[in-house]
Amino acid sequence: MFREMRRSAQQLSEEECIAILNKCTNGVLSVNGDDGYPYGVPVSYAFQNGKIYIHGAKTGHKIDALKRSDKVTFTVIEMDDILPEKFTTVYRSVIVFAKARIMSDVKELIDVLTMLGHKYSPGYEKQLPHEIETSLKAVSCIELTIEHMTGKQGKELLRK
Repeated sequence: MFREMRRSAQQLSEEECIAILNKCTNGVLSVNGDDGYPYGVPVSYAFQNGKIYIHGAKTGHKIDALKRSDKVTFTVIEMDDILPEKFTTVYRSVIVFAKARIMSDVKELIDVLTMLGHKYSPGYEKQLPHEIETSLKAVSCIELTIEHMTGKQGKELLRK
């Protein structure tokens, strides 16, 4: 169902892909947008137990698209260093093909918001429950269940 990577020598292992997902702090969620146009939106995320979690508003382009189709891609770029003298880029990235689920259970929402709070606001654990409580009615969380994942690195990294 999913294509094999054309430049397989540059393919990252599953372990390397997971390490990148654990390390990075933002990615691009791409959905089937309005009128057949793809819609990619930068988001903060957390990766836990093989799933990706994001949050955002309860309404908008992203939510409307997810209600129409649960198939998404999620892209994370760990490295993007331009080498102008070599006319190339040193890069490492991961692309995930996933099924998205808009979460509705309050306990699940609190768990995801807590996970995100720990990742992005370390040292503010005491304030986190209040922040979650005040934003809970206005926020949605989305769970991405990975169906296929590939990672790729630039040729320059293979030479090292």
